[in-house]
Amino acid sequence: MLDSSSYLKALVSNDSKIIRKIYDDIFPSVSNHIIKNSGSREIAEDIFQKGLVQLMIRYKNEPFTINGTFKAYFFTVCRNIWRRELKKTKTKVTKDVFFELQSEHGDLILNALEQERWELFNEKLKEVSENCKKILSMYFSKISYKEITAKLDYQSETVVRQRVFKCKKKLIESITNDQRFKNLKEL
Repeated sequence: MLDSSSYLKALVSNDSKIIRKIYDDIFPSVSNHIIKNSGSREIAEDIFQKGLVQLMIRYKNEPFTINGTFKAYFFTVCRNIWRRELKKTKTKVTKDVFFELQSEHGDLILNALEQERWELFNEKLKEVSENCKKILSMYFSKISYKEITAKLDYQSETVVRQRVFKCKKKLIESITNDQRFKNLKEL
């Protein structure tokens, strides 16, 4: 099994054997996700291709490392692209005005930027205390304060709300103090 950087280098060098392996190993899960969320196989193929191009361009411009498996990382890239596509479609359908379509290149840049922001968020989430990780993970998963109180054995929902507030504040400070945030914010 290849490591993540080998996959990225293979994309940049257009190694057809490794790219075929990426398709064989990862496309089925990406396709299933997109089909389950209002898409089709053809759309899944487009999203998958956009993901490959996005990673290739991003890695070519500024090599980076992936913490975790390539498969999980790439699936997340595709899921984020699909989410953006759904959001754009929803906007197109619900607004009764004309608008200019964004270019494909602009979409790739926005997708890459969103992915970098997501990575920074996840990295900083890993740096907070274990207690904050548990609370924020539950909070971001939309688990009710009542359930968090019971699961983590807190005295009351008020205490949980205060902990969530303090943990979010620490996380936000950590993110905003990182130089990468300043660079990502300016784009």
